[in-house]
Amino acid sequence: MIDFSLTDEQQMLVEMTHDFVEKEMLPHEETLERTDALPPELAASLKKRAIELGLHACNLPEEAGGGGLDAVSVMLIEKELGRTSLALAECAHRPLNILASCEGEQVKQFLEPTVRGEKRDCIAMTEPGAGSDLRGMKCKAVLDGNEWIINGEKHFISQASISDYCVLFAATGSEPFEDQTVKAPRKYISAFLVDFSDPGVEVAPGYKNVSHRAYTNNILRFDNVRIPQWRIMGPEGDGFRLVNQWLGPTRLTVAATCVARAERAFEIALNYASTREQFGQKIGKFQGISFPLADMATEIKMANLMLLETAWKIDQGIVTPEDCAMTKLFCTEMLSRVADQALQTVGGMGLMEDLPLERIWRDARVERIWDGTSEIQRHIISRGMLRPLEK
Repeated sequence: MIDFSLTDEQQMLVEMTHDFVEKEMLPHEETLERTDALPPELAASLKKRAIELGLHACNLPEEAGGGGLDAVSVMLIEKELGRTSLALAECAHRPLNILASCEGEQVKQFLEPTVRGEKRDCIAMTEPGAGSDLRGMKCKAVLDGNEWIINGEKHFISQASISDYCVLFAATGSEPFEDQTVKAPRKYISAFLVDFSDPGVEVAPGYKNVSHRAYTNNILRFDNVRIPQWRIMGPEGDGFRLVNQWLGPTRLTVAATCVARAERAFEIALNYASTREQFGQKIGKFQGISFPLADMATEIKMANLMLLETAWKIDQGIVTPEDCAMTKLFCTEMLSRVADQALQTVGGMGLMEDLPLERIWRDARVERIWDGTSEIQRHIISRGMLRPLEK
């Protein structure tokens, strides 16, 4: 028997997070949109409250000091946080799940302070010439005695300006010639813990963009940065395993927040259609309005089912990259369709700052790009289907 109901604990988590968002985050959205800035005192207050509620580091296993929640529960929390502006939601920070791989001194210096909320992490992977093509990255790390020397540049690094360190992915060599493909050498990619106080690290301002106001991005530059040998995560060349460990849950998080925003946009459109009068009757009585509402509701339901199934598969240990790719692809593209149709339903007022619709519509665009573009997700899905047939 298939049971789609939530446990009592999961229902409590949903209600608690929903209440936190509605009462302590949503009231600040207008200020963020107007100023494109998150006041430090507000960020600190929300972070403190998130720690008190047990939301901070709820995604990390108990043995790593985290909340040890299952993937379904974490997804439900992410979805509730997704109802508000990303900059506000990120105050209830969920550290990178990669950090659970920390060992030895890494635990004391990075993992434990992060779990306690004393340090903040970010991930540094994308480069100007290496977005979807990770093996194309030019940032490199060379072992010199008992130190790694890092040189290179990363960009589009989310929230680096308010972080203390990054998990940096860099090339540490390449496979022997006989193992290289014809197109290009296959680089070994490794992950490192780099503190922003390390000499030679520069955290520069990033780019202005139309999505997610007050949620910053930065450019990171590494000029002969020397770090101890123990700061490499896992064995040399283990970067792709760590990337995949991070990407699946991250894509599920993106999908969950997209569904939350789609639901919020739909609620606005539905309420508007049921109260707005034109031509002597409620506009919801016109099929040109009611049928798109039905389509939106259907797409949102499909997305919710995909979220639950993918999170459940993670908990069962049977999730595949294709599962996460399908969920990310459908939910992000669904949000764009729903946000656009909700705005169309409301009409001109939908583009005004009086309603959150224009923000949801504007913010939706980046979701199909970061954490793997829609095209990359389709590639993952199609290769997963075709590769077994090519043997």
